[in-house]
Amino acid sequence: MKTTVEKYFFEQYNHQASVIVRSPGRVNIIGEHADYNHGFVLPAAIDKAAYLAVSLRDDNEIHLTALDFNEKFSTTIDELKPNSNVSWPNYILGAAAQFLKRSIQLPGFNAVLTSNVPIGAGLSSSAAVECATVFALNHLLQSKIDRVEMVSMAQKAEHEYAGVMCGIMDQFASMMGKANQVIKLDCRSLEYEYVPFKLDGIKIVLLNTNVKHSLASSEYNTRRLECLQAVEMIQAHHPEVRSLRDATVDMLDQYVLPFNDLVYQRSRFVVDEMARLNQACQFLQADNIPALGNCMFKTHDGLSRQYEVSCKELDYLVDFVRSRKEVIGARMMGGGFGGCTINLVQSDKIDMLINSIKPAYEEAMGLPLDYYIATIQNGTEVI
Repeated sequence: MKTTVEKYFFEQYNHQASVIVRSPGRVNIIGEHADYNHGFVLPAAIDKAAYLAVSLRDDNEIHLTALDFNEKFSTTIDELKPNSNVSWPNYILGAAAQFLKRSIQLPGFNAVLTSNVPIGAGLSSSAAVECATVFALNHLLQSKIDRVEMVSMAQKAEHEYAGVMCGIMDQFASMMGKANQVIKLDCRSLEYEYVPFKLDGIKIVLLNTNVKHSLASSEYNTRRLECLQAVEMIQAHHPEVRSLRDATVDMLDQYVLPFNDLVYQRSRFVVDEMARLNQACQFLQADNIPALGNCMFKTHDGLSRQYEVSCKELDYLVDFVRSRKEVIGARMMGGGFGGCTINLVQSDKIDMLINSIKPAYEEAMGLPLDYYIATIQNGTEVI
């Protein structure tokens, strides 16, 4: 990938790129729908990444090329604004705009982008591009902005130029990842710690449903409101509770269950998931991967039955692997209603699993099944 982007940059602009940055996609081991409830998440950067070659210009022109789309885009610093015609430039432009907002002088620049993070699979392909851009420009401008601040800049790019009000997890994992470690991230304080992720003889396998149901965005917003509703019901008795992060099962049983069973089910999943994440970290510290895998299955069941953000395609994939000895754990990953399942699979049995599940899924659902084998790698870096 580096050679490809390096070669094309030279052919396009007749000089070497000043910097090439690799910025990865991410998985989340456990802690789903916890970020907007101010809880903990457990993401990791993976070996699928965006590669961005950049050089500054002597004028105020911006010239961008996306190799994977075979598209080019040009604008100027003075006309920096979201583009409504094509979406991919917005991730780069939005990241660049964050420097201007900090009163950092930004000249024009040339950039060439390629990526092997699957788009639409819930692996944060957009966050990878945003982090790559912020990191590259910070390097070239010698702005001396620290990594956590760059995470915030990349998130703001998504909010302001892509129009997606994402949480902090995706950009944090991409920027801050470390090889063979997951990040226990406190989404309220942004405090974090690295937890070793030893997968001897086990690989992360992502199974892509190749479906994205139209319910995704509307139901996501509804879940957020249902969680807020539970908090408000508890706050009438415990004003110190600011989010479901502060709630207990006893509070839910006493103040939510008698009045709204649906809101109870939603909020009970979130509170249980936060407890599950702490358990999962203990299992990782003890190198107890089977117990972690069991937590993943429980998370999926909660997402499917209590939080109701799964779909028949995701449920099919998890149910298929549930009784297979080579699969240690599995669950849907991401916002829901499509995307990928994340599976912990014995390395020497991956081919056997794929040869079994791929034709079965394609016959049952009438959709292709793609799969990716992921390893946990370092976050955003110059290469």
